[in-house]
Amino acid sequence: MEIVRNADGSLVVALVKSRQHGHDDDTAPVASDGEAAESPVAPTTRVIHPGEGGYDEALAEWDSQQNPDRPPVVSTARGRQEAMTLVHAVAISSDHGVARAVEALADPEASGQALRHVLVGGVHAVEAFADEVAAAEGGEPLPAHEATKIIGEVLAVLD
Repeated sequence: MEIVRNADGSLVVALVKSRQHGHDDDTAPVASDGEAAESPVAPTTRVIHPGEGGYDEALAEWDSQQNPDRPPVVSTARGRQEAMTLVHAVAISSDHGVARAVEALADPEASGQALRHVLVGGVHAVEAFADEVAAAEGGEPLPAHEATKIIGEVLAVLD
C-alpha cells in the first residue's frame, strides 16, 4: 500500500499485521447467548501526524514513493543553506506560504535533496537541522514535528 499524505500533513500508512493466535473450539470467544462471538476486524491503516513516532520515517518513505526512480539523495552545502533559509521563511511567515517560498529558491533541486537527506536521517537529523536553522537564521529552534511538517509541505510542492 502506498502512503497517502493528507493536506494537513498527516500520513495514512498501512499497519503491519501482528500475528494472530488461533483459538481451539473450547477457547474461542463466546457471546452472551452462547454462540461463538465474531472477532473484531482490525484496522488496516493508521493516520500518523507530525511529531508522532514513525512520522519522519513514513514521510521519507512517502517522498521516495513519489519518484521511485530518483537516485539516492545527496545533500550539498548550497542546497542545505537554501533549505535552512526556506524552512525558516515558512516557519516565520504569517500565511505559511510554502509555494511562494519555494518559487524564490535559486536551486530547488538542491534544496529538495537537502531536505530529503534530513528526513532519511530520522528524528535526530530533523532536530539537528532545526538547531542549525536557528543558529543560521536566528530565533529558537523549531520543534522537530514542526520542522518535519514544513519539510513535507515543501517536498509536496517540489514534486
